[in-house]
Amino acid sequence: MSQERWSAVDDYLTDMLAPADEALTAALADSDAAGLPAIGVTPPQGKFLHLLARLQGARTILEIGTLGGYSTMWLARALPEDGRLISLEYSPEHADVARANLARAGLDKVAEVRTGAALDTLPRLADEGAGPFDLVFIDADKPNNPRYAEWALRLTRPGSLVVVDNVVRGGAITDESSRDPAVIATRELFDLVARDPRLDATALQTVGGKGYDGMLLARVAA
Repeated sequence: MSQERWSAVDDYLTDMLAPADEALTAALADSDAAGLPAIGVTPPQGKFLHLLARLQGARTILEIGTLGGYSTMWLARALPEDGRLISLEYSPEHADVARANLARAGLDKVAEVRTGAALDTLPRLADEGAGPFDLVFIDADKPNNPRYAEWALRLTRPGSLVVVDNVVRGGAITDESSRDPAVIATRELFDLVARDPRLDATALQTVGGKGYDGMLLARVAA
């Protein structure tokens, strides 16, 4: 099947099950206008994250990688009024776009965007006692995914859910000889998750408007 067909199915699923509202549409438009890369989740994936958070009964969410705040909005909308979401974004420019999008959606009281390298801000969260988080969504620079997963374990509890995006890499994940840092790190991530007795995990291949990739889902068991 072609990319064109995948995108058409995504459009159908979006129209039927994840229709955009004014705030979501504006968030995408403002992200495009600001020159942010079009690498965020698709609407069906955003709705998937939203439902995961609701099924999890999440009251606290950690997101690593904010971009323009589109996935942040889907996750934040799953929280109760007294819930809390902290999203970590490396780029100050991207963070500014995300904060504006969250404010327009009325989610800035629930969702907070912190700027800086995540491997610097994650220890600060631990020092603050910010966790444990009920759900962690990792969608940032791929070479650091193994380190992000290690931090996710430190900042969660038994029963928490960890979701990592872009783990199939267009099928390149099976290439043991790859020199792509994202592929090398993602294979290390799978090794880490498979070996850690505290994690019960699976991964799903996905196709759609953003091509061929996949997500890893891991429940913290103990």
